[in-house]
Amino acid sequence: MTEPIASLPVALPLMTEVAQQIYPPATLYVLATPIGNLGDITLRALHVLAIVDAVACEDTRNTAQLLTRYGLSKPLLAAHEHNEREIAEKLVARLQAGERIALVSDAGTPAVSDPGARIVDVVRAAGLRVMPLPGASAVLAALAASGLVNDRFHFHGFLPAKAAQRETVLTSLRATAATLVFYEAPHRIADTVAALAAVFEPTREIVFARELTKLFEEIHRCTVAEAAAWIAADAHRQRGEFVLLVAGATIERDGDEVEAERVLKILLAECPVKQAATLAAHITGQKKNALYDLALRLKQQS
Repeated sequence: MTEPIASLPVALPLMTEVAQQIYPPATLYVLATPIGNLGDITLRALHVLAIVDAVACEDTRNTAQLLTRYGLSKPLLAAHEHNEREIAEKLVARLQAGERIALVSDAGTPAVSDPGARIVDVVRAAGLRVMPLPGASAVLAALAASGLVNDRFHFHGFLPAKAAQRETVLTSLRATAATLVFYEAPHRIADTVAALAAVFEPTREIVFARELTKLFEEIHRCTVAEAAAWIAADAHRQRGEFVLLVAGATIERDGDEVEAERVLKILLAECPVKQAATLAAHITGQKKNALYDLALRLKQQS
């Protein structure tokens, strides 16, 4: 059953407030667009798209369709990986003339595994202002829904297409403690899963985030050993754009670290941090500065 659309009495006053904010001229607006669901545009992004003089975009056809859906029309400038340096100089000239220009990619945030970084670099080097308008992000959406508990992540983006190069990259990341984040295309997903199985421990957890925010969105968590079977079980699972998350490596602590923590916990129950670190250094023979840092962390956790 389709739910009725909720009324938004706050939208109109809020749009008025957004419009009253300062949007300086001679500025490049790096603007995030939806990664699938058109409702994920921000009010601020809509206002900027309405007032800019032009939009620099990865694919003019895609961006023209996107603007049309929001009732907007703007001059479009192709800004893709093959012409970034050339278009950057043209954008600088227009910005120096006082124009406002939005920079968008086909989906999500420009310059993150998408064209845009070189343009931003050239614009900033020219002493011009760059203003980010945050919004939809496939990486953050996948991390938020993954359930993987880690306060760090390593975003790699797309892995190499060639098997040997892909294996080399994955091997270099095997000991990384942060959650690993990759983008992958549907035609390579099976090969990438096989490469992950060849490099990572079979019990390592992996999360498939497929077609995020779209009609057939799917988020599945399993072990690396189970991943190939899950992909093969349904042909639809090899369609759409993927964010892959691989749990970080478990860091094994040696006996000295474990013993230092045990001693410090006992001492901290009776002594200030500095004194506990000094006494622990005498007991364990480890460096006092390192023990002091560990003692501070233990104290904060207690």
